[in-house]
Amino acid sequence: MNKTCVVVVSGSLERLQMAAMVTSVAAVSGHETLVFLSMNALPHFIKEKKIKAPAEGEMGKLMLEKKVPEFKTLFEQAVELGDARIYPCSMAMDVLGVEKRDLEAYLGEATGLTKFLDDAKDSQVWTF
Repeated sequence: MNKTCVVVVSGSLERLQMAAMVTSVAAVSGHETLVFLSMNALPHFIKEKKIKAPAEGEMGKLMLEKKVPEFKTLFEQAVELGDARIYPCSMAMDVLGVEKRDLEAYLGEATGLTKFLDDAKDSQVWTF
């Protein structure tokens, strides 16, 4: 089986969208898919914190205008329809002061970077 690992640290719309697209396509294509959410990406997955990801450029603006499926929807579908597991970074959770119950339900248990890197061994790794 192929394994795809996605590290998401950016909070920009285009990068979050591309990370979600890679995740969903890999997961529904039969790849074991692991996602590590940290830094500026993690706040977008706090249930009560409805923040908008800022567009970096014209493509982000066009995606909003044309109502492209939201990145969070694509991540959730990857978990529901494919073999994707999405892990919030335990250090980022500590810094943000959030608990697992504060995050979107489709996210897995918090994990550290050391464990994620060990799990990512011998896989494709994408970083956004």
